[in-house]
Amino acid sequence: MGMGNRHRFEYRPGAQGSQSSNGVPAAAVLLLLLVPVSHPLASGLESSPFDAALAALQGRIGYAFGSPDLLRRAMTHASYSRENGRALAVLGLAAAESAAALRALAADRDAPASAVSRAARDAAGEPACAAAGARAGIPGVVRVAGSTKASAPPVVCGALRALLGAVAVDNGTAAAAAEVFWRLHVITAAAM
Repeated sequence: MGMGNRHRFEYRPGAQGSQSSNGVPAAAVLLLLLVPVSHPLASGLESSPFDAALAALQGRIGYAFGSPDLLRRAMTHASYSRENGRALAVLGLAAAESAAALRALAADRDAPASAVSRAARDAAGEPACAAAGARAGIPGVVRVAGSTKASAPPVVCGALRALLGAVAVDNGTAAAAAEVFWRLHVITAAAM
């Protein structure tokens, strides 16, 4: 049988249901063509607990990803997978430090370099970063291996930095990452 006949349907009156040439009942094929597809994977929406946590995280940070795979990667620790957020974290740290340095210089254009450096280090350093990440709920979202504690400050901070890097890549600008960075720092400061 040639390729052209592979999907030919034959109707034979009096037969027990019309069958395609490959034995599939024609009514079943017709039903599949007429019924809208509602399976979550077919519509692009997955329904795993991780996907639900990612959706909630986007709401908490006030940023909706155009490319959710970036957020997935950002919320995956190196202990969990080789496809993780480490490279995004490098960009996220740079974006956070730049945002903090810019804010310090905007407040005082004559600030000494040491003051600007300290402001950037304090705002983007692990203690502030881990606090902002914890407040955003990252420990409940980030995927880690069983031997790694999701609430450990280096893990939370790394995931927050990866999140900021993912925002920058998704938006195509570090300004978007800086906006999320400051939003999370304001939320953290208000909670303390």
